[in-house]
Amino acid sequence: MVKNFVVTGAGPVGWTVAEQLAADGHRVRVVTRSGSGPDHPLVERITGDAKDPETLRQVFAGVDAVFHCIHGSSYTAAAWEAELPAAEQAVLNAAHEAGAVVVFPESLYSYSEPDRVMTEDSPRRAAGGKRGVRTRLLQAREDAAAATVSVVAGDFFGPRVRMAHGGERIVVPILAGRNVSVVGSANQPHSFTYVPDLAAAMVAAAANPAAWNSVWHAPTGPALTQRELVRAFARAAGVPAPKVRVLPGWALRAAAFFSADMRELAELSYQFEHPFVMDSARSEAILGIRPTPLDAAAAATVEWWRRQD
Repeated sequence: MVKNFVVTGAGPVGWTVAEQLAADGHRVRVVTRSGSGPDHPLVERITGDAKDPETLRQVFAGVDAVFHCIHGSSYTAAAWEAELPAAEQAVLNAAHEAGAVVVFPESLYSYSEPDRVMTEDSPRRAAGGKRGVRTRLLQAREDAAAATVSVVAGDFFGPRVRMAHGGERIVVPILAGRNVSVVGSANQPHSFTYVPDLAAAMVAAAANPAAWNSVWHAPTGPALTQRELVRAFARAAGVPAPKVRVLPGWALRAAAFFSADMRELAELSYQFEHPFVMDSARSEAILGIRPTPLDAAAAATVEWWRRQD
């Protein structure tokens, strides 16, 4: 059955969700300020403000689900606090009026016991900074009249993922034959999520009313050290693994005294200084999706980056 969907935002997650939905034969409206999105006959690219109630009311009419994939204009707690709650509330209100479920991609930032393996039942009560913003957004979704689903992912990698630890900070220097620099530690296990697997889980959750009003984990493979991720990309590129240099957490925190950008990174340096591991076994069973094998995911990622030259 052909269904109608809306995707707000055309970053790596929103773009990939729209591509997957259209590939399955569904009609998709992609709403962005720039009018961007996949070039596909079933994708309608709409230029508009996804915070404007009247725009949302018109775009959401007759849709089955909304995939809200918009993030803050900058990677700061101040920008997130100023922009994200109001935007999500506008989407939730319009979706409730339209009778549509809202599916959100989510991070691990709100998890308040990250020293343990994080599952769907782990506490999400982190406070302060960007972590606190994510906690409050999850609470607002829980309190909303509209049906919601949040799908949590680890750090992203994959096609279209640029500004990320598993994006241009690693893949670009590998393809250029340069050394790679990472933060925190090169040898601590860390969960990395392949964006097409996150998108597939979001699509599956939207189609399963029994999964609504819950938090799920995107299918995510075994935790990797940053050094192991570098080696996987190097294998996929067919080049020798480069030397990995490390900016330790203490140096990042020292730089934070002089740089606002460094302060934003230092806030989350704990994620790379210690094991930071999520488990997605329960969600995989419920949603019926397994993570893409690492070598296949790395190969697709490297292939996409090579096409950007």
